[in-house]
Amino acid sequence: MRRNLLVLSLVAVAMAFSSTALAAEVTAKSNAVAINTIWVLLAAFLVFFMQAGFAMVEAGFTRAKNAGNIIMKNLMDFSVGSLIYWAVGFAFMFGAGNQFIGLDGFFLSGGFEHLGLDIPISAFWIFQAVFAATAATIVSGAMAERTKYSGYLAYSIVITGVIYPVVGHWIWGGGWLEGMGMIDFAGSTVVHSVGGWAALAGAIVLGPRIGKYNEDGSINAMPGHNLLMAALGVFILWFGWFGFNPGSSLAGIDLSIAEIAVTTNLAAAAGATLAMIVSWIKYGNADVSMTLNGALAGLVGITAGTADVSNVGAVIIGVLAGIIVIYAVEVIDQLHVDDPVGAIAVHGICGAFGTLAVGFLALEGGLLYGGGIDLLVVQGIGVLSVAAWTFTTAYVLFKVIDAVIGLRVSPEEEKAGLDLTEHDSISYPDFVSPHWKTVEVNKTE
Repeated sequence: MRRNLLVLSLVAVAMAFSSTALAAEVTAKSNAVAINTIWVLLAAFLVFFMQAGFAMVEAGFTRAKNAGNIIMKNLMDFSVGSLIYWAVGFAFMFGAGNQFIGLDGFFLSGGFEHLGLDIPISAFWIFQAVFAATAATIVSGAMAERTKYSGYLAYSIVITGVIYPVVGHWIWGGGWLEGMGMIDFAGSTVVHSVGGWAALAGAIVLGPRIGKYNEDGSINAMPGHNLLMAALGVFILWFGWFGFNPGSSLAGIDLSIAEIAVTTNLAAAAGATLAMIVSWIKYGNADVSMTLNGALAGLVGITAGTADVSNVGAVIIGVLAGIIVIYAVEVIDQLHVDDPVGAIAVHGICGAFGTLAVGFLALEGGLLYGGGIDLLVVQGIGVLSVAAWTFTTAYVLFKVIDAVIGLRVSPEEEKAGLDLTEHDSISYPDFVSPHWKTVEVNKTE
């Protein structure tokens, strides 16, 4: 009898222990999901705030008569873009489909089980939506001061709904480049190069601003109206990048987010420092706008390999990006491609560079770490494929918009400023005639 009681007691203790262990395991798992969800949402909010940074950079680097137009484009990139990305873009990017495009999950209706997420799909969607808006907004600065607002809105819808999601599917959504092993952790190519190549197409189709280039080929500087605003924008973007890169881990319990934050910061700091030094040597003074773009170049450059390179590798990427951006801006200008804010150089050229740099500097698989050339080849294929897809589709899109809606405002509208002619408003009313609304503008093409 005593033996039976002892056995029963031991069984009861074992069952209690097992139940407690199971409950602890369930609690730990639910806590991990909660922490990861909060982290992804926090990162999404930081990336959303980057929209303010882009608005300040682009408005600061352009003339005062177009500041309101810049703000409207940035606002609607996110507003209209969110709706389009919810309706079709996210499905094209992450839905189950083929190696080229997703074909399931429109209007966030489901079909994303293959992603294997341990956070709610809504959390993942909002994080990806702010990335999509970033890609679209990059183009705004390169097309500033002469683009018809309705034409720009048409572009914004297509890049967010189709052009960007296709690239995202190739590299992040189970597409052919992901299958090859391409590394683009947070989007030097997926986000920034897409924006940069689309910006190049838009600037070419639009043509330069009135007065930018002379008949003899010489270049006229057109300084932005507010360097303080541009600097604030860069600081906001730098701050937001701590959501952009570490947030791409999708896991607050993954302690590598601290190391990713460090590589992000080091590259930005190195980019700004080298851009300052090179501009000082090249121009005889430490150029403010080049230094600001140097910080952004370092951030764009590190975004692909931020989780895969060492701190030293991050500094090397930032140093080279800070140098590259200065010469890239000059070359683009000499080709008479008018980019008022340097978006093509910062996001297109430095995005491509940062992606290729992973092939050299990745701790696992990088050429300089004994990994051979395989990763570098894959990275190169990815860069070239994305450039070809994005530039071609964007160029065709801008040509179609130009033919159907019209892409460029009239010379009279451009001279008067897009705030007045496109929005019937002005950003700095204290500095203009009280009769500014009576200005007659010929809106015929």
